Amino acid sequence: MAGHTIAITGANRGIGLEMARIFAERGDRVIALCRKASEALQATGAQIVENVEVTSIEALRSCAWPEDAPHIDVLINNAGILTDEDFDSLDQPHAIDQLKRQHEVNAIGPLLVTRMFADRLKQGSKVALITSRMGSIDDNDSGGRYGYRMSKAALNAGGKSLAVDLAPRGISVGILHPGAVRTEMTGGRGQVDAPDAARMLVERIDELGPETSGEFRHANGETLPW
Repeated sequence: MAGHTIAITGANRGIGLEMARIFAERGDRVIALCRKASEALQATGAQIVENVEVTSIEALRSCAWPEDAPHIDVLINNAGILTDEDFDSLDQPHAIDQLKRQHEVNAIGPLLVTRMFADRLKQGSKVALITSRMGSIDDNDSGGRYGYRMSKAALNAGGKSLAVDLAPRGISVGILHPGAVRTEMTGGRGQVDAPDAARMLVERIDELGPETSGEFRHANGETLPW
């Protein structure tokens, strides 16, 4: 589907940056949405829209969207944050603040972005939510990471509702886990490098359609438990 317009939040680093590279190199028009561009993002040739705060309706409404890009073929909600809260820390003020912030960015942010750019989506457009297997309730056998797990579970629920609500408009929604990726956000820990995770995510987005809309999938194509 080269030659399409791809909008990516959180495109200045990690998986978002690698997806921007892949789409740009194959000839897609990439609009990179971020708070502040990195040199690596600038080198991709993407059109960069800075000062994008995914939790702010005002910031999303006022962002400097390119005037000659009326439609979005693929909207990728990739921006996210990760902090660590265990059970014993839950009575600490910083832990509660972290829980709230992760919910705002990871769960509410993608809904706001999708709603604010809904008029730029058209029949056949796709919305991808980069979520996490850690949001799976059935798959949780290690506990901890309360804010991240809860925010991603909420995102998964929101993604399913988006798939239902956007279906009459001919828009498909992918709920995608990239794998355990070695990035700055994870402190370099994980099982797959960001370029490889991004390549698999692009493959899943390319094949996304009405028949798979609303499904929770691993980047490798595996269907994941809720």
